[in-house]
Amino acid sequence: MNRKKDQQVPYDDSEMIQPEAAAEGEVGAVETEEEVDELAQAIAERDTYLDQLQRSVAEFTNYRRRNDQERSNLVPMIRRDVLAQFIPVIDDFERALGQLSEDDRNNGWVAGFSMINTKLGGILERSGVSEVNPLNEPFDPSQQEAVASEPGAGGSIVVEVYQKGYRIGDVLIRPAMVKTGDPVDTSADERIGADSASAFDA
Repeated sequence: MNRKKDQQVPYDDSEMIQPEAAAEGEVGAVETEEEVDELAQAIAERDTYLDQLQRSVAEFTNYRRRNDQERSNLVPMIRRDVLAQFIPVIDDFERALGQLSEDDRNNGWVAGFSMINTKLGGILERSGVSEVNPLNEPFDPSQQEAVASEPGAGGSIVVEVYQKGYRIGDVLIRPAMVKTGDPVDTSADERIGADSASAFDA
């Protein structure tokens, strides 16, 4: 009886958690949390860089679009300014040729001057320049400059053109210098002409 009571039960420590294993598990958990934090930080940095890149691409695209638009607007302006330098020269040629007598027109140098004037006009025409000659048309202050007006007239009609204007498409190079007045009453002239014809027939 006493011998059985003194027998000790063998100790099995296979199911016990060893301190070293517990420590290793805690270290592994800490390393996993650190890795998750680093991954989250890397993703956040990636999103930040991606957003900055997208913004930079959008800004560059807008800059290039504005640059192209400014360049397309600049070309007609340069063309207008260059062609505008020819117009006073053409004015001088036309005034000089208009004051020549019939005898002078037969001179060779006059023919040469006339040819130069024709070539200058051809340059303007090929460049899309057209004349603004609004005689007997309604006065348009956006296309014409009134430098004189008939006394007592309303100034609604162009009655005389002192200097032709020029434009490229819808872009005005130089306004026409005009004199304004009232429209001519053509019905009165027609009545006078009809009365004269009736009197002649009688």
